[in-house]
Amino acid sequence: MSDRQGVLLIGGNGFLGLALARRLAVAGREVHVLSRHLEPGVREGIRFHRGSQDDVVAVSPFLRTCSTIVHLASTTTPGSSARNPVVDSQENLLPAARLLETMAHMPPDRLIFVSSGGAIYGDPDELPVSETHQPNPLSFHAAGKIALEALFSAFAHSHSIPLAIVRPSNIYGPGQALRGGFGVVRTLLDRALKEEPFEIWGAGTVVRDYLFIDDAVDAGMKLLGAPSATGTFNVGSGHGTSIAELVELVIATTGRDLRIVERPSRCTDVKAVVLDCARLTTATGWTAKTGLERGLRQTWQWVRESDK
Repeated sequence: MSDRQGVLLIGGNGFLGLALARRLAVAGREVHVLSRHLEPGVREGIRFHRGSQDDVVAVSPFLRTCSTIVHLASTTTPGSSARNPVVDSQENLLPAARLLETMAHMPPDRLIFVSSGGAIYGDPDELPVSETHQPNPLSFHAAGKIALEALFSAFAHSHSIPLAIVRPSNIYGPGQALRGGFGVVRTLLDRALKEEPFEIWGAGTVVRDYLFIDDAVDAGMKLLGAPSATGTFNVGSGHGTSIAELVELVIATTGRDLRIVERPSRCTDVKAVVLDCARLTTATGWTAKTGLERGLRQTWQWVRESDK
């Protein structure tokens, strides 16, 4: 057992990272969050630090106290990187490579890399799609995720570190900030609240796998508690919902009409993806527990309370 008991979440100030950090803190773990964009300090038992993953001076102190590293840092989406193939290399690949160079001097005991289950597979040959499906990136963002997976895999192999690569589906739920290009559920609920129009790219036939935040955090905790669970793991609900169906569910949940504005479909958008999570269930016993209708009700309640 390592005397380094801390957990470092790199880029952990996003939706999933903060939810996982809170759960770890409640469980009594020493939790550190490192990001370029946050206010340093201690909040909810979590120690927040401002810094970049590629800064050896910022990262090195944590490697002496943290045996577990969870990497969540990412600056792009399929849409944001569509016309700029350089941005993922500059903002995600190179910083991660420099981080691995720093970690080589004091490797962690456990490493988790959060990738993407919604973008990696492109348009799968069959649904639900398992981890054995050949990656087929339709966007530079997805290509960057594949490259990062390879970087982390090579590093873990060379240093004999148990690595779990997590491919989550579309995560939603209470606590999700409203950000352009992120979180269709959060955006839909905001449009319903404000009675503003919602843009659909294509005819609403795009199918996604929506995973409630509590289930996503449960999966992370299961993997953190099972160092023998290594390799690649899908994390999703296992159920597909089209955008048109999601809109109807949001209307039913909120009791409000939504004005839909249709835009042309984009070549970077995956047509349909639903994740097969049997491998994670076998390795850890995890299964998703929150259905979409219940998750939407809980999220809508939070959105309304947050607006008061």
